[in-house]
Amino acid sequence: MSRLKRSDRPYDIVLFGATSFAGTLTAEYLAAHGPKDLRWAIAGRSEEKLRALRERLPAGTEVGTLTADVSDPDSLRALAGHARVVATTVGPYLTYGEELVAACADAGTDYLDLCGEPEFVDLMYVRHDARARETGARMVHAAGFDSIPHDLGVWFTVRQLPEGVPLTVDGFVTAEGMFSGGTFASALNQFARGRQMIAAARDRARHEPRLMGRRATAPAGTPRYAPEVGAWALPLPTIDPQIVQRSAKALERYGPDFRYRHYAAVRRLPVAVGGVAAVGALFAAAQVPPARRWLSGRVRPGDGPSPEKRAKSWFSVRFVGEGGGRRVYTEVRGGDPGYDETARMFAESALSLAFDDLPETSGQVTTAVAMGEALIERLQEAGITFRVASAK
Repeated sequence: MSRLKRSDRPYDIVLFGATSFAGTLTAEYLAAHGPKDLRWAIAGRSEEKLRALRERLPAGTEVGTLTADVSDPDSLRALAGHARVVATTVGPYLTYGEELVAACADAGTDYLDLCGEPEFVDLMYVRHDARARETGARMVHAAGFDSIPHDLGVWFTVRQLPEGVPLTVDGFVTAEGMFSGGTFASALNQFARGRQMIAAARDRARHEPRLMGRRATAPAGTPRYAPEVGAWALPLPTIDPQIVQRSAKALERYGPDFRYRHYAAVRRLPVAVGGVAAVGALFAAAQVPPARRWLSGRVRPGDGPSPEKRAKSWFSVRFVGEGGGRRVYTEVRGGDPGYDETARMFAESALSLAFDDLPETSGQVTTAVAMGEALIERLQEAGITFRVASAK
């Protein structure tokens, strides 16, 4: 159980932004897979849309509805006071997220989101981590495809390697599927805010305690051919390596000197070159407001592919870990990364915070630090694969 007793709040979990595409998938998952005694509610700004969603859920689903709006801090404070865990899909988080983080930190309510925005995560650490530690709230960002397969995949890999020695892990991502509209909007926003993102990271570094007697790094790496996975490896400019690095700083099991590098794995060189060019073009376009607005209209937050298209999608993250004379190959694998598996990971994370026997943590923590093995077990039972491919 979380440190809040069930009798303290009327709901175990409140899902905010429940009528969004990702929110609806998460609500459907909770209705189908949540424990029978789960006390939960769907929340958003439209009572009409919430009622429509509740009617779409399987007959007999007991779920409450709460109205709240990101522009009304009082409504968010009331929302946080009703729940042991608040899980929010309302992004871009840099635009819409801070008031709910603040409300949860003040109320001692566990907070969970799908954020892949480094600037937002850093700002929330500086502004609200101390308060969350005072109240016992756990603030967990990036609890979807960003960054659970990578954060927990590295933790799973580290657990296969010797203790007390320097460790290196490289992660290689391959996927077939659409990214979500929310993810695209967040990426565009971050590409346009390079200076602010760097400033937020520096400010966080000034506030974070220094790591004494150990080292944990996540360098960007360079494009290369990776014979260990038989593919071209392109550094991925995502939040994932930062999340992994924070887990490594917090947990001594990562060893005295830990290094992680994060790549996209591409089989064919022309595709790899095209991918680099596409990211560069997207970054350049994001600097020009008219181009950014045009791109934002191509894939809108809340949009998503059909169930048939999602059923054909998949992801695989392969890891190569080394240390103490041992090399291990592991893999995290699942279905549609941008929607179905993100909803599964998000819902299971909320359930883990609400019900599992977890380490005593508070403040801003990663999924590996907050939930670790308990969440891996949940995800394995839910159909996401964590496996050791080979070791020597």
